[in-house]
Amino acid sequence: MTDTALLEIALPKDILSLLGNKSQAGETVREFILLGLYQEGRISGGKAAELLQLTKGGFVALLTRRGLDYFRLTPEEWEEESRIAGNWNPDTGNA
Repeated sequence: MTDTALLEIALPKDILSLLGNKSQAGETVREFILLGLYQEGRISGGKAAELLQLTKGGFVALLTRRGLDYFRLTPEEWEEESRIAGNWNPDTGNA
């Protein structure tokens, strides 16, 4: 694991209780922070997976459980990807 630092945060007790016991709360908050950084595009999926000690597939599964998208494309990008996939010719390997 990379060089680490300890972060102390203050939360109301009722919020803390939603995160589980003290040990679980720390891991949950760490997970939320890393997923947030990933969603903001500040770290890659690979880096988030590494820091969460997950495989790439495990990371995708975590995103799914949390209702987060792995693929982040604009509607225009989705349209272009769909067009390319629709034009794919498996015999020639060309779109």
